[in-house]
Amino acid sequence: MTKFRPLHDRVLLRRLDSQDKTVGGIIIPDTAKEKPMEGEVVAVGPGTRDEQGKLIPLEVKPGDKVLFGKWSGTEVKLDGGELVIMKESDILGILG
Repeated sequence: MTKFRPLHDRVLLRRLDSQDKTVGGIIIPDTAKEKPMEGEVVAVGPGTRDEQGKLIPLEVKPGDKVLFGKWSGTEVKLDGGELVIMKESDILGILG
């Protein structure tokens, strides 16, 4: 994978696959699937700076499974894979 380092408080995520079946066993075709709002953190930026210039590191780290808003982030393709870049503030929480 290409070395990519997000800047400031940005996070690079890989979306986690959504379910192919409903609880009742109905198979969902690809065209009807919604993009999942769950992802795994691939890379994080160094953080933001406060008013005194002190670096405040991000709370998420690579490997964390997170939940994010439906319309959050910018989709990018790196080495053929689809990833999402977003600010840490767009992440709703860490799963698990």
